[in-house]
Amino acid sequence: MTGSWTEYKDAELQARALAKMVAGQLGLALAERGWATLALPGGSTPERFLRILSKAAIDWAKISVLLTDERFVPESSTRSNTRLLRENLFQGPAASARLVPMYLPAAEPEQVLNALRDGLRPALPLDVCVLGMGTDRHIASLFPGADLLDAALDPDGAEILLPMRAPGAPEPRLTLTAAVLRRARHLHLLIQGTEKRAALEAAEQGGPAHLAPVRIVLDAPAPLNIHYTKAG
Repeated sequence: MTGSWTEYKDAELQARALAKMVAGQLGLALAERGWATLALPGGSTPERFLRILSKAAIDWAKISVLLTDERFVPESSTRSNTRLLRENLFQGPAASARLVPMYLPAAEPEQVLNALRDGLRPALPLDVCVLGMGTDRHIASLFPGADLLDAALDPDGAEILLPMRAPGAPEPRLTLTAAVLRRARHLHLLIQGTEKRAALEAAEQGGPAHLAPVRIVLDAPAPLNIHYTKAG
């Protein structure tokens, strides 16, 4: 693996350091091209980081924000990652950022997949991508045992967004593919707790990506910056 591993005393220091780094990288992209794209994880771990990042003094109106993955539920659901973004990031200065949808109303994700892909393409490639990881070593919604995992893990695949159904997941997901995640200009992994550290260290020993999907970013073209704290 190329990149860095930084361990922080607690989650507050972790969130502040990551927010400062991400804001700086977005600022560089804005200076170079006049616009930038940021991909973010769902779940509860990034909430503190998102709230701090929302206060960054950058030109949010020129930044497109999207999720790395989304549960196929409406924003009114407490399981919606889009809802999490609105409540934690789209506040204060960051309220002017552009949200790239990862959900549209339909009975099944396949019914709106093409429309979501069309909305996503102009935002690619990603300037900054922040990922979380589960103890099963999944990132985004690239779960071991998921139905379309092989296609989603193809680093040279043409797909940018795929529906995903996985054992134990109560609803379908939509996820960015390895081809998109690996091409991000800046990659970050945000993890907390000794169990996740052990899972990541095991993944670093090598092996098939379908058993530990996090491996697809361990050797990505851009160095992976790992942000770890033992304390949640």
